[in-house]
Amino acid sequence: MDKENKNLEKLILGATDYLKSQLGFAKSTVDRYRSCWKRLKKVMDSKEIKYYDQTVEIQILSVEFGNRTKRELSDSDQYFLIAVKRLTEFQITGKIKNCDKLLSKAFVFTGEIGKIIEMFLDFKSNEVRLSVSRIRYYKQFLYHFLSYCNANDICKITDVNSVVILQYVAQLSDDVQIPNKLSVLSSFLRHTYQHAHLDVDYSKKVPRYKRINQPKLPSVYSIQEIEQLIASVERSSRIGKRNYAIILLAARLGIRGSDIANLQFNNLHWDTSTLQLNQVKTGKKLILPLLPDVGNAIIEYLKYGRPESQEPYLFLKATPPYKHFPDSGCVTKVVLRAFRSTNIYIRERKFGSHSLRHTLGFRMLEESTVLPVISEVLGHANSESTRYYLRIDLKSMRQCVLDVPLVAKEFYQQKGGVFYEK
Repeated sequence: MDKENKNLEKLILGATDYLKSQLGFAKSTVDRYRSCWKRLKKVMDSKEIKYYDQTVEIQILSVEFGNRTKRELSDSDQYFLIAVKRLTEFQITGKIKNCDKLLSKAFVFTGEIGKIIEMFLDFKSNEVRLSVSRIRYYKQFLYHFLSYCNANDICKITDVNSVVILQYVAQLSDDVQIPNKLSVLSSFLRHTYQHAHLDVDYSKKVPRYKRINQPKLPSVYSIQEIEQLIASVERSSRIGKRNYAIILLAARLGIRGSDIANLQFNNLHWDTSTLQLNQVKTGKKLILPLLPDVGNAIIEYLKYGRPESQEPYLFLKATPPYKHFPDSGCVTKVVLRAFRSTNIYIRERKFGSHSLRHTLGFRMLEESTVLPVISEVLGHANSESTRYYLRIDLKSMRQCVLDVPLVAKEFYQQKGGVFYEK
């Protein structure tokens, strides 16, 4: 295979065009594929791999996911795996098969209700001009509704009423597609009423479904892992001295990345051994003890690592013109690189500067530190923010577990051992 056909950027352009023109994928879906392929390019760049082929696919997926099965991967990792395999498929065959079983399934709409559904889909396709992939989802969800109607002897459109709709909604399994299913059903019922197939607009009877998404648990690391991270930082170079001080500020004091990036000399109070600043996020004043190892790391950086500059900011970029960090992203990159240089397990865990902050809060909670004190150390606006850390304090949660009381043997023998006999 020639190098031209292995050029990743040209492959991505060709595959993107194929998804749009041949498969009719929606822009959001195409953008998601492109995002995965950009991730692939970053991995290849980090490993200095210039050309892409199936061997590279196998190598990268092996490194990224090891022996984990698809079910063990996060949603984003599953999508990445699929996107990489489809890019390889496009390189080899010049085509991409739409191998999603749900989308490629042939939905046959029969009976009176089925014919009305087909009219509705035709209207959405030709008049509203929904994308091909969007129409497939409409077909999938309405086929599900039609199957329910057929299974319950609901053969005519006039048999559909409020009771049928509520019973259909009640039997839906608790999955992420429920809001979409209800939205499509509502659209179909509204269209049916507007075209005089029904005398009542039952779209108003479709209940709203609100999914409450809990925020993901913050990633935390053990004391040993944090010490391993700190010890791994190379401290002989100027950049290493800077990065060491940054990581200590995040790990030992829990300072946000935005506040580390904005630290200035006037925030250092050597006479009282404190660090005093107004937080970027909350505007609240924060006073923290300047711990010995943190203070020593800062002094070492100022003496032997920081370039000569009139900038009032503490940490500067390592290349001319030696400007200060513009935002927290620079601090995050320092921590990400440090984590990646270790053998600490970071897959499916966040490993930016905020993970060090979360870890500090978790350790304090484990040591039974009261919430107001943790709030002060982390600079939270109120204790409600700190309560978020309670969700990862498994040790304290275990203390709340109650023993299950024993049940007398006679209970199991009542009525001859037969329970709830009518």
